[in-house]
This record gives sequence, C-alpha cells and structure tokens, in this order.
Amino acid sequence: MTQPPPPPPNQPPDPQGGFGAPTPPPPQSGYGYPQQAPPPQPEPGYGYPQQAPPPQQPYGYPAQPPTQPQQSYGAGYQQPAQPPYGYPPQQQPYGGYQQPPTAAVPAAAPGGGRKLSAQLQIVIAAAVAVVLIIGGGIWYANSGDAGPKTDESKGTGGASQGADGGSGDTKGIGGGGKEKPPANTGAKLTFKVEQPVVPDVTDVTGSWLTDKAYVKTGVNAIVAYDRDKGSVLWTLPLTGQVCGSSRHLTADNKLAILFEAKKRVAPRYYQQCTEVGVVDLNAGKLLWSTSVTGGTAGDQKVRFGEVTLSGKTVAAGGSDGGAAFDIANGNPRWKPQANDQGCYDLGYGGGEGLVAVRKCGTYDAQYVMIQNLDPMTGAPVSQFKMPTGVKYASVVSTKPLVVAADVGDSAGDGSGISDFFSLDEKTGKLKAKITADADQYAARCRSTKVESCTKVVVGNGRLYVPTEEHEGSTGEFGDETNELIAFDLATGKTAPEKADAGDKYSLIPLRMDGGNVIAYKEAPYNQGGRIVSVDGGTMKETLLLENPADKVTHDVEKGFSPDYAEILYGDGRVFMSDMMLSKPRASASPADKEYLAVSFSTH
Repeated sequence: MTQPPPPPPNQPPDPQGGFGAPTPPPPQSGYGYPQQAPPPQPEPGYGYPQQAPPPQQPYGYPAQPPTQPQQSYGAGYQQPAQPPYGYPPQQQPYGGYQQPPTAAVPAAAPGGGRKLSAQLQIVIAAAVAVVLIIGGGIWYANSGDAGPKTDESKGTGGASQGADGGSGDTKGIGGGGKEKPPANTGAKLTFKVEQPVVPDVTDVTGSWLTDKAYVKTGVNAIVAYDRDKGSVLWTLPLTGQVCGSSRHLTADNKLAILFEAKKRVAPRYYQQCTEVGVVDLNAGKLLWSTSVTGGTAGDQKVRFGEVTLSGKTVAAGGSDGGAAFDIANGNPRWKPQANDQGCYDLGYGGGEGLVAVRKCGTYDAQYVMIQNLDPMTGAPVSQFKMPTGVKYASVVSTKPLVVAADVGDSAGDGSGISDFFSLDEKTGKLKAKITADADQYAARCRSTKVESCTKVVVGNGRLYVPTEEHEGSTGEFGDETNELIAFDLATGKTAPEKADAGDKYSLIPLRMDGGNVIAYKEAPYNQGGRIVSVDGGTMKETLLLENPADKVTHDVEKGFSPDYAEILYGDGRVFMSDMMLSKPRASASPADKEYLAVSFSTH
C-alpha cells in the first residue's frame, strides 16, 4: 500500500484573524490516505461579547442584537455579563442574525442651529421607542437590507442582501419535485412488520426505498418487503449484525454496509464492527465483503463506526482510522496509517461529494479538520479547521458543504448542535456560520457520528431547520406547534418566508425533492400524521398524504416517535421503522404490541 504523502507545512494565520481559517490543500500526489492536517494555529477568542436582549421577536426567529461598533479584543479581555436565559448570544462576525433598523431622528441644524424644545424632545423620544418596539416585533416579516456589512474575506459570505432580508429573490427556488398530490390524499395502513425477539438491545438502524421494495435492517440480516403488500421479497443473511449502513444508494441501488464477523452470544452479546460490504438491493445479494488492518489497530482488524458512499467509492471511518474501497470489487483505495500527529478519519459524509471529519492531536489538545476529498484518491481538495472547543463534527451536506458542531459543549440539550458552518467545498473558506440556539431549533446530530443528522435538510442554497415546539394560538393542552425556517447558506441570514405547521402539528423535514422539502407533520392526539411538500422558496405547503385518525391505527403510528424512528416517503407511501430493539418485557400485554416497521399508502 502506498504511504500517504506528508502533511502540509504549517500555514500562516488568517490575515483577517478569524478562527477556522482554511488552509490550502497539500499537493495532490496519487492515491493514499488523506494527507495529514497541520497542527492547530493560534486563534483569537471565540465570538464577540454577548449583549443584553432586545425586544422579543416572533417565535422561531432569532432575537435581534442591538447594533454595536465592531471591536478588537486583545489579551486580558474579559467577557461581559451573559444575556438572560433564552436569548441567543450576539452573532459571531460571520453569520448573522439580522438587526432591526435604527429609527431616524432629526439632525441638528449645521453650525449649531436652533435647539429642540423640551416638549418636542419628549415627543421624538416616544416616537423612537414606539418604532423600535414595533420594528422588533415585525422586523423579520418586513426587513430590508439591515445588519452590518462585513468583509467577505472574513467568512461572512459578503453578498449584499435583497429587500426581502433573505436571499433576495425566490425566483428559481423551490418547485420541480417528483412527488405530486394524489386525487385522494387519505391513506390507509397497508402493512405491519412484526418486531423480532432479541435477547438484548439490538441496533437495527437502516431503511431504504427502491422502485419495488422497502428494505430494512433486521437481526443478522437485511430484508426486502413488497412496497404495497409487505410480503418478503428476499432475505440476505449475514455472518453477524449490521453495525453501520450508508444513507446513500447508487443510481442502480447499491448499498454500503458494515457488519460483524460473528453472531452475538451471551453473556456479553457483543462483537466488533469490522466487515465492510456492498449489497445489491435489486437482487438481494452481497456483492463483496472485506476487512482491513492498520492504523491504531496494528495487525488486528480495523473497527469501524460508520460507512458511506460517494460515486465509485465506499468510505468507512472510526476511532481506528478511515479506509475506502472500490465499490465495484472492494479493492482498497486507502487504509488507516499510523502518524506522529495522532490524526485519523473519524468518519465521512457521502452523496454528491466525499468529506472527511479528521481528528488530530493529543487527548488534551485535539482539533478537528474538515477535508473535502477526491473520492478516488483520498487527496484533500480543500480543508477547514474547526474552531477551538469543537470535539466532534457532523456533515449535513457535502454539496453544498454544511457541517454541524457543538462548539464548547454550549448546546446543552444533547442535540450535538450549537452552530452550522457553511463552507466553500473548493477553497475551504467559511461562507457563513449560523448559530442554532438550542432553545429555538430542533435539529439533532449524534455528535460522535459524522453522518447522523436528522430534522435538517439542505437545498436551494438554504438550510432548512424546524423550531422547537411551542404553544399554539389557542393555548389549549396539546396545542403545541412549530415552524420550518430557512437560512441562506451564503450569508447565514434567515429567509423572510417560513412554513407554519399549524396548531397541534409539528413539521419535521425528511429530505429534499427537487426544490421542495418533504416533511412529516407529527400526528396530534386526535388526528393522523401527514406528509407535505413545502416549496423551498415560498414555503407554501401541499398535502401529499394524511394517515387515519381512528384510535387503533393512530396508536400504531404514534408508536414511532420521529426522534427514535426512521421515516421514509415516496410515491404516495410512508414507511416508519424502529432503530433500536429491546428484550421483550415480561409484563407486556397484547395491547403493548410493537412493530419493527409499518406502512401507510394512498394507493
């Protein structure tokens, strides 16, 4: 195996002084393990000081920070007092909450003209206060190009903003999806898959749709079901449990998986995740499987934590390092390599591109690099150093490149997200940083998994994120609702349009469909759940499917919480499945029956 090229030399600090300055990629020198990232650069303190809260904004939009002159912070700078709980901190220098306009006041006459009377000053002051209060309440609905103009070289995106306060023009955004509403959107429960009995907790994450089958991870197997009848089309037995799988399929329905070399047995009920393979979902066949040695695993098999695919490459990563394989035959493209900087590929984001999340350094001085790779050689095309305080990062999208991280463990809600980073995949430059206040936004990422984010999608040059649930318009019990918000990836600013779930419903984005967002509207206590298509530009929704409201069917649907289940929609059918199985409870009654997967259909 060809050794990887040496790491790039240390780069000078970013002349603009911002954290996370991109480092130019090293020379491309044939295939091999991605080249080593440089040691961390000295960085200025993270962020600007936080400010006292402004007037409250409508729910779902960031609170507006007051306009402050930009400052330079040197050694000995002390952080000012924190704002009250529930308000987001002032936006960092590249990313941005929009700022409310400053009300104009009459200027004094040139040359020391006549002073205003005391009574007139009181009237003007009151008018200014009213303008600020009203502006604070409706600014995002009617904002113009407010907010400070910042230099593009500092990672703000730099593009001037249009009069709508977002991307400036929704023409060409949204629409073009394949999913169309049927003549009758009312769905019926078409099939249920019994939950298999397991002796201990078993991860069954993984489900996929083809034009003929619904495919689901089972116990020591992968099983395909007829999309309409639920009858088994094929079963693929494996040597052990599936322990990782790609979210992405090839155009001809090839799937990358990880699985264990042996079946789990008592008393530990555990096996190492070492085998990589590719499955043909059309034929139900394992095309090849392999394992590798190297890196920190030495002569032992490398243990992997997750796998993905991009183009003709399968890539698997974990704490032992990363490896990649030719999707056609399993031949290695690169393997983990030991290095004196302690660098390894924790995992990869796939799809249209291949992006590595690479950890380097000693335990008490680790840093994280985001590397956009050539999927055929592993050579970095570009790279970006995450800010100090980032221990893990998750890839939301590879093209455009969007990464999520919990900076300094500041999210505090277990979501794994405090900020989204919009990066230029060609240069590694930061375009925008979007602060996602954990009290406001509901997207989630498993921090130790690179490709695990849910409740967030990317398309149309926008990031679509739902807000947390909050009280609806009636204030009655069970009246919670939320909104779907869009952020411009070039500027980090919110688009003026948003989608309201409506009282008693909560919108959860599932995937993009052309320029539209396919979303699940979680069922309230007295209605069935819905699948809607949200226009990515206007944020207007179209109903595609509505599940039955009768108690028996409703209870089946409510057995699959969006936080702990996989939800797929395609061609008038919605499939819901468990991700984790547990040993049956001895006290369970027939009424407590649980299912591995269920399907609802309008056909």
